[in-house]
Amino acid sequence: MDTNANDVAFRDASATASVAAPNAAPRTAASPANSSRLASGLLFALISAGAFALSGPFARGLLDAGWTPGAAVTARVSLAALALAPVAVLALRGRWRLLAARRNLVTLVVYGAIAVAGTQLAYFSAVATLQVGVALLIEYTAPAIVVLWMWMRHRQRPHALTLLGAVIAAGGLLLVLQIFGGVQLDLAGVLWALGAMLGVAFYFVMSADTETELPATVLAGGGLLVGAVVLGLAGLVGVLPMSVTDAPVELGGASMPWWVAVLVLGLVTAAGAYVTGIAAARRLGPRLTSFVGLSEVIGAVLFAWLLLGELPNGVQLAGGALILVGVVVVRLGEARITR
Repeated sequence: MDTNANDVAFRDASATASVAAPNAAPRTAASPANSSRLASGLLFALISAGAFALSGPFARGLLDAGWTPGAAVTARVSLAALALAPVAVLALRGRWRLLAARRNLVTLVVYGAIAVAGTQLAYFSAVATLQVGVALLIEYTAPAIVVLWMWMRHRQRPHALTLLGAVIAAGGLLLVLQIFGGVQLDLAGVLWALGAMLGVAFYFVMSADTETELPATVLAGGGLLVGAVVLGLAGLVGVLPMSVTDAPVELGGASMPWWVAVLVLGLVTAAGAYVTGIAAARRLGPRLTSFVGLSEVIGAVLFAWLLLGELPNGVQLAGGALILVGVVVVRLGEARITR
């Protein structure tokens, strides 16, 4: 979202920045070590996408119980920051000098303000005036921005297969989200959704930066802490309305205390999702990670079916299959680039 490929999974997730490498360049050449990195990277990416996807239904449960979006996302980010704080402290043991480096401090502030707080603020603002499906579709054009950025900034020209995979995955998203005619777009909402798209692209690129010395847990924990502060300040000045209730949360036909939903949002869909996402990005590079991240849409549809009773139809399932095909094609294109 580096130690060697034989490290245990947690150490991989918490110390992935220990090996310096060209900024975000995919390293998936055909060798046992790189094959292992690819496998672990894909696993981390899928876990991260699944965790992020789970946030939708639980957040919806809180919103239905009377919470405002600002309060839900602030609670989620703040709890995740608290959960990762002791792990980040352990990762920094003997390396506190890292926080004295200006570059690392700037990285933490920018990551937290843009990749965490800015992205979520922009998305919630977008769905205030746009249909959720439209906002998601705009936001998940982020992989195209990642490909363009890597091409312009790092001269990593995408292979034709990468571009083909992008088109296939985009077509799959259209089917999953079922964005067809008759949609009226609000200009302000579109601009907010574009801001969320840039934030997601920023997240993939910054998470894949292997030049930074910051371990994954430090980048995730520090970024979440900065994000919590930014969101809290936005609430204090009235930019982000905040309201909470102690009403039980109804989900999947069951009732749970509000704090259970908040714990899941903070520990699973934020803390776990960001750490595994960073670990994935540092193994796969930003392009491939961003396309694997499209599986979050599939996960969101499945969780909505299981927990909210929103049954996916055949068109959506076909779209999910297309997204998977697109990811495979992108992977083939990435392999050709790195040979």
